[in-house]
Amino acid sequence: MKKLLSVVGARPQFIKLAGLHRAISDESDIQHVIVHSGQHYDHNMSGQFFMELNIPEPHYNIGIGSGHHNIQIAKCIIGVDEILAKENPDLVIVYGDTNTTSAAAIAASKRNIPIAHVEAGLREFDKSIPEEINKLLTDAVTDLFFVPTKTGIDNLANVGVQNNVYLTGDISLDLLYDNENLWEKSELVTKYNITEDFIFVTCHRASNTDVKENLEQILQAIKEIKLPVIFAIHPRTQQKINDYSLQHLLLSDYIKLVEPPGFWETQSLIKYAQMVLTDSGGIIKEAYFHKTPAIIIDKQTEWLETVNEGWNVIAGPDKNKILLAMKNWQRPTRHSNCIGNGNAGHLIVKEILNYLNVRK
Repeated sequence: MKKLLSVVGARPQFIKLAGLHRAISDESDIQHVIVHSGQHYDHNMSGQFFMELNIPEPHYNIGIGSGHHNIQIAKCIIGVDEILAKENPDLVIVYGDTNTTSAAAIAASKRNIPIAHVEAGLREFDKSIPEEINKLLTDAVTDLFFVPTKTGIDNLANVGVQNNVYLTGDISLDLLYDNENLWEKSELVTKYNITEDFIFVTCHRASNTDVKENLEQILQAIKEIKLPVIFAIHPRTQQKINDYSLQHLLLSDYIKLVEPPGFWETQSLIKYAQMVLTDSGGIIKEAYFHKTPAIIIDKQTEWLETVNEGWNVIAGPDKNKILLAMKNWQRPTRHSNCIGNGNAGHLIVKEILNYLNVRK
């Protein structure tokens, strides 16, 4: 019996965990211990995802809560270390690029426990971005690299990492390929009173929310869109709008503010939207899957393949560029499923077992 320990703490990680746990459940000789750091602690950002995605209740919840990055990481390292001492897993699995990711990787590496990084190799090449620091720290101590794109493979090779590197596609898409029948437009019409084309918006990155000028530019662009806008507003974004006294930019008959919806409702909103405006890596990928154009309100993205094919456009936090990108977008003739085909979970489990068997 192999014991695998997964550490998660935020929405994108819950989605990745759901895909991998399903594949792990097909193996009778694996015990899967799930640790929730508590980085996302409110029900809309955490609890509802576990229920909706059929993820078992976590065996542990460290409860690190919000706070400065260093405080979150320090609390998470201590909490994960105590659990590792008790559980002594054969391997620790970390996901994505949050503070939870890097903290769990550091804790496992200090106890000489092998680490598998799901969504390894991605880079934004800007250390002012908190997630970039987490990417670099995590991949520096990782043993098994599960990479979603060819670009990620190249990034690792460029720094000399070529062993135990596997191109899997994006595991987040595993859920989408298997559950297309769960998306219903009729439910959106009832809930949001949608009677025409609409734009779906999310905005949560610190580079946008923590810089007043950036957030103001994004809100000004949204205010000028003459279509219904469904804005799934992150708690931090709402707080910053209040702090900067930008509420007036949301006063429009076209704009509907909603709490962050569940995973499947989000998929419906993306699928049936005319266009998506987002700075979320997860939403960028999901929009590509649904063949819905996404205007990226960030200055860069790790998912370059989707931009190269023309489905997504980088506009940054600039009102004029956002509106111009929306106006000029033309539907591409090619959609290659360049970020995954729905089989990442089983590939990852296979290589983890091979690694542990050889290591033993």
